[in-house]
Amino acid sequence: RKSQSILISGESGAGKTETTKIVMLYLTTLGSNTSGSEEGGGSAEGEKLSIMERVLQSNPILEAFGNAKTLRNDNSSRFGKFIELGFNRAGVLQGAKVQTYLLEKVRLGFHASGERNYHIFYQLLRGASEEQHQKYCFHDGITGGLELANFFHYTGQGGAPQLREFTDESGLKMTLKSMRSMGWSDDKIDQVLSIVAGILHLGQVSFESKMSDGGQEIASITDEKTVADAAKLLGVDLQKLITALTVRIMITRGDEIRIELTPDKAQDARDALAKTVYGAMFLWVVQEVNNCIKWENDSDIRSSAGVLDIFGFESFAVNSFEQLCINFTNEALQQQFNKFIFKLEQEEYDRESIDWAFISFPDNQDCLDTIQARPKGILAMLDDECKLGQRGSDKNWAKRLNETYLPDKNQTVSANTRYSASKMQQAKGIFCVRHFAGQVAYTAETGFLEKNRDEIPLTAKSLFEEDSSDLIKEIYDVQLGASEEKTDSGKPAKAKTVSQQFKAQLSSLIEMIETTDPHYIRCLKPNDAAKPKLMTRKRLTEQLRYGGVLEAVRVARMGYPVRLDHAGFFKRYRMLLPSVAEDVLPWSMEDEDPQNLCVKFLDVLLEEGSKPVSYTNADGSISRANQIRMTQRQPEPMVFPKADVQLGVSKVFMRKGPHDKLEAHRVFHQNASSTLIQSWMRGMQQRRRYLIMEDAALTIERWYRGCMGRARWWRLREAQASLLLTNTFRMLINRRKYDRSRRGTILLQAQYRGRSVRKTNAAVKVQAYRRMYLCSTAYRKLKSATIAIQCCARRSAAKAVFNEIKREQKDMGKLKEHNEKLKQEMASLKAMLQAQAAHSAGKLESESAIKEKQEEINRLEARIAQLESELAKQKELVQKLESDLDAQKGANQQLVQDLQQQRDILARSPPTPSKDRKRANAIPVEPVANAVIVGHTITPEALAQHRAEVARLEEQLEEERRMRRDMSIEINNIRAAAKEGKLDLDFGAATASTKSIPDNISEISGSEIDRNEVQNEVEPEIRPLAEKVTRAVAPKEANSMSAMQDRMVDLKRSASEYFPMIKRGFTGDEVDEESTDVMPMGWKHDIASRKEREEALRDEVRRFEIKVKKFYPLLEEGVEVTMWQWNRSSEIGVDGQGGDDFVVKSSSMTLKLHRRGELLVQTVLTFNSTGGYLSKALGRHRRDKAASEPLPLNDILEVKPGCVGFDHAELPSSSSKSKGKSSKVKSENMHSSLFLTIRATPTPLASSRSYFLRLKSR
Repeated sequence: RKSQSILISGESGAGKTETTKIVMLYLTTLGSNTSGSEEGGGSAEGEKLSIMERVLQSNPILEAFGNAKTLRNDNSSRFGKFIELGFNRAGVLQGAKVQTYLLEKVRLGFHASGERNYHIFYQLLRGASEEQHQKYCFHDGITGGLELANFFHYTGQGGAPQLREFTDESGLKMTLKSMRSMGWSDDKIDQVLSIVAGILHLGQVSFESKMSDGGQEIASITDEKTVADAAKLLGVDLQKLITALTVRIMITRGDEIRIELTPDKAQDARDALAKTVYGAMFLWVVQEVNNCIKWENDSDIRSSAGVLDIFGFESFAVNSFEQLCINFTNEALQQQFNKFIFKLEQEEYDRESIDWAFISFPDNQDCLDTIQARPKGILAMLDDECKLGQRGSDKNWAKRLNETYLPDKNQTVSANTRYSASKMQQAKGIFCVRHFAGQVAYTAETGFLEKNRDEIPLTAKSLFEEDSSDLIKEIYDVQLGASEEKTDSGKPAKAKTVSQQFKAQLSSLIEMIETTDPHYIRCLKPNDAAKPKLMTRKRLTEQLRYGGVLEAVRVARMGYPVRLDHAGFFKRYRMLLPSVAEDVLPWSMEDEDPQNLCVKFLDVLLEEGSKPVSYTNADGSISRANQIRMTQRQPEPMVFPKADVQLGVSKVFMRKGPHDKLEAHRVFHQNASSTLIQSWMRGMQQRRRYLIMEDAALTIERWYRGCMGRARWWRLREAQASLLLTNTFRMLINRRKYDRSRRGTILLQAQYRGRSVRKTNAAVKVQAYRRMYLCSTAYRKLKSATIAIQCCARRSAAKAVFNEIKREQKDMGKLKEHNEKLKQEMASLKAMLQAQAAHSAGKLESESAIKEKQEEINRLEARIAQLESELAKQKELVQKLESDLDAQKGANQQLVQDLQQQRDILARSPPTPSKDRKRANAIPVEPVANAVIVGHTITPEALAQHRAEVARLEEQLEEERRMRRDMSIEINNIRAAAKEGKLDLDFGAATASTKSIPDNISEISGSEIDRNEVQNEVEPEIRPLAEKVTRAVAPKEANSMSAMQDRMVDLKRSASEYFPMIKRGFTGDEVDEESTDVMPMGWKHDIASRKEREEALRDEVRRFEIKVKKFYPLLEEGVEVTMWQWNRSSEIGVDGQGGDDFVVKSSSMTLKLHRRGELLVQTVLTFNSTGGYLSKALGRHRRDKAASEPLPLNDILEVKPGCVGFDHAELPSSSSKSKGKSSKVKSENMHSSLFLTIRATPTPLASSRSYFLRLKSR
């Protein structure tokens, strides 16, 4: 496996860079497919990339630092590069090396209008973030409204145009991504970008003129802040940077001489320093890329593939040192190309064993010697002129060139014709070199010496070597290594000129190419306007000439340019001898030696070609093919030297002359054959067209005859149809008359019959109204009399009650009693309000009350247990007595049976005396069954007594249980009130301070007061008061005091009954149903008193509120239902009935529970309409809109499952739905278990309201 090299050349804009990318992508992909990804080549940042990806990622970095926009190309490479890819024995890519040639550093200081500087400057200015703008001192406010790229001197000279293919922002992202892929840290990337920004700020440094002490004009920096920013970003000392810009240091015989620079020289020094820094940084970037992509061991490399992207031949209006080096490179590559082509030609001729003479190829060695030979070469004399130091100049160098190559006085062309210069050109310092692509004129006074020296000033050396950043020192070391010549001895290294560096690189490149198999790619630019589908012939010819393609073609044509294998040669040219018989020269190569057959064919061909051309046959006739040949242009005779056609081992070699003649005769015979074939085809087409026309004419005739027959038949049919139409029309006229008469008769009969029926109905209706009037009159009279009787009875009862009340009012004792009762009730109310105000003080009282109640409950539970045990004993005793009584009854029955048997026996015995018969008859039979005959007897009275005792115990047990339940309820109320902070009572303090209570007692709501608590807490206060009164009165008033105590007890009961115990709303800690021992008491429980009714109502409300609280979160989130609202109006309609109507029909609603306060009575149910299925599917969540008025919970009278009052399957649907949809809704309403009915309180517009809700089934 031999190493390969691919040489890609072409002028700017021809596509060299893109072609290089394509070739590299192909080679790297080919090298990675054999073994896959070696290093887990992920392409994400932070992961280690494969070798292939690292090699490809190096292109964006090199393009950013080495490519720029020119007038011909938006992404022109301003340097040459040779990329060497290394492969191991298995063909796997191991790494790569990049070598660069001749970076165009002069572009940094100046570029023409419409062009740009290197891409990295514009990428940084346009793609940097706000943070980077602050870091790199890019202040937009100082630009005066200009873009940053137009504001800076180094980027705004050409107008800073945008690129057509990509933007600078995306270019910066790609460059940073490639840097991170190369393994560069963020700190290193920031330092590189800082140096780029420092170069931009360095270009902004301007100078002004001032006079020195000696009276000389020297340069002074205008804005020191710009210099400070540049020094900070470059990482160098500020004072040394100022010195490097304004002072030039020379060392003469060991002495240092400092020369102050003028403003123009200072600007040149500034640009020279910027070019030095950028060139050194470019070399450092290439070195860093090589460190990342190079292979580790040279022993692993079996072969390599090099890709050379080199600049093409250049010739401008003004050509300088760069164009001379570029054209010198192309001359060297063209010579290598010519040698390679000649070598291939020679090897192929030797391989085919043909006779050939020496082929001369264009040798441009004399042009190479003119440029590089010592001591008279152009570059050699340029190096000698550079060694003279300050004495050397471009003008002196051009003069020496003219004296060397044009020694005679009037000579304008050198002896080797490569160098030339007219008198006018010599005066202007211009000389011409004739390259292989043409003559190029170079202007000597364009800085040849300065560009060739490219030396680092002493001020710059001291600037970089001392007090500079680590990166600047590293970059400077790379620059020194590239520009200094290493010596084996201990002597200091000598500085190499640019031409010396370039010649060394070029020679090593040529040596590498000669050791490999070269392949050439010439890129051509179709037009200068960069437009598609446009090709300029002149420009393509120039590029072919500059690329050496025309020279290669000329070299090939000097030998045998046409080469065909034996089989192809015979098959291609056997048709030239159509008149030669088969036995003389066969048409097929089967069973024939190809080389011998070609030799025989060539001999016959030359023999036939030497004969005169004759197209007549032996009988004097001329065939059709010969007639066609006679009409065509006759080609040249096939007469040529036999040596112009060489028969090799496997190929036939021909020169251009024989090949052109053979091709001309081949085209001649092909044209004759094609003309003959065309004539036959045209004849066949005409015959086919005639047959088609004949068939078409016959078809038209047949069709015409058919049309004539059908027209005659149609006329007969129309005559018959007219007769039928006349008959039908007459029939329709008569039918119309008959129908009109029939309709009139029917209408007359209907009117007569209707009049008769209406008369009958009117009479019936008059009779009905008369009977109704008589009945209603009788009913009204009866109702009036009944009401009068009821009023009289009620009036009498009211009078009796009124008289009783008047008598009681006259009784002063009763008035005082009522007065005391009202005072006690007022005191109770004040005590309760005071207890509410003193929550913290009554907390201990509540706990003690709870403790006392709990002790009372424990005592009652013990008593209940005792009573249950006694009840169990009594029940056992009753069961025992019942069993004994049943046993006695069984014994009595047996005894009765025995007596009956004895009686029967006595009846069958002989007659007894009358006295004995009477005695026997006197014995009773029935009472014997209930008498106690044997043993201890149990009487029914004793059993009834025991049963009464059991009933008494059960009643006592039930009473104890009721008391225990009351105590538990009171404890729960006290605990709830204590936590609410409303009902902790301290009646001892409240009684003493009743005067401090305000008079607005009537504002207290009765629903907030617990009647049972008031009763339990007021009783301890009333009892001591009654005892004190009893002890204070005389014994003779004991009876009256006992009566007063009875009144106090009545007063206590009335106060307890006055305050209801129902509480609405949540208190915060309701007792769970499982933890309370409350007997089931509801609306249907048998109630004996008002107190029990209120307690049962309170327990039911508590249980309902607990259930509602558990269900409250679900209602608060919202439940989707379908709602019907039915209102019954109290007004009488037209038909005499109430106005019933469904206000809402089958509407989709969201039922939500909205709380407006702490209490449950302040909670309302809201009904919001929701969107349909399509709105939900499309995501159109419109804001819910209230579809009905909110329903407060205190307006709800009844909630029942199912559809109460209506058939759920017959509920109406909305009016907008179609018939099919209404049937669907009807089928959905078949399940009554999904319905819920809510009945609400009446409103001014509706005597009753009902809501029917259908819940979702899932």
